[in-house]
Amino acid sequence: MRVTLLGTGASAGVPQIGPVWGACDPADPRNRRSRSAILVEAPDGRRLLVDAGPDLRAQLLAAGIGHIDALMFTHHHADHIMGVDELRLINRTIGRELEAHALPATLDALRRRFDYAFLPPTPPFFFRPALVGVPVLPGERAVLAGMEVRFLSQDHDVMETLGIRIGDFAYSTDLVRMPAETLDALHGLDTWVVACFQREPHRVHAHLDQVLEWVAELRPRRAILTHMGIDLDAGWMERNLPAGVEAGLDGMVFDVACGRGPSAMPGDTPH
Repeated sequence: MRVTLLGTGASAGVPQIGPVWGACDPADPRNRRSRSAILVEAPDGRRLLVDAGPDLRAQLLAAGIGHIDALMFTHHHADHIMGVDELRLINRTIGRELEAHALPATLDALRRRFDYAFLPPTPPFFFRPALVGVPVLPGERAVLAGMEVRFLSQDHDVMETLGIRIGDFAYSTDLVRMPAETLDALHGLDTWVVACFQREPHRVHAHLDQVLEWVAELRPRRAILTHMGIDLDAGWMERNLPAGVEAGLDGMVFDVACGRGPSAMPGDTPH
């Protein structure tokens, strides 16, 4: 399968409005980061979009993406959902509603903010986005875009968020702690894309030392950092991150073999 990092920045992006670059070198184009989202493409070409933030239109245009087949949201913070209106053109292209897989609390928040997106659709022109909410819970699995997705619980302090594992690939954004069962489920990875907000500890986001501890325990072949703020300069990370760990870049594309991942664990529930 193929993974595209549509955006690798934290909630304010890099640079922040100002412009504010923090420790990031404005002359290094690698430091320009839009809000975090990924696209996972199955071997048959079907596509799963994970999160739809405020930069979604520009991200999909930059990646040359005109359609998606499945959608999920990790949680309902604004930098992960405020591109919902851009999905109207996806509806028009695929000619149908999109199922939005998310935690029940995330779907409740989406319905409050975008109530019109859950009204009956208006084909063929889709004058508004058309979503169908599909609640999912950690421990469940669902087939999205032809791929088995395992949903994992994450602690963002202010709310629970969803991580995912697909075969030997996992995506973990917006978390500061992980339940033991989630760490167990992340063993045996080939590639792990994981959020790392800054170098110093933060109340709701994982910082660099915490992420490196997780990487040392899980030992993925490749760990790629995302959801990075203005404290994490690309050149500094290139010089200082250990082997096997690297900073993600907006637009980065990589392939991951479609492994089976770990066998089902007690408590796993098919969805």
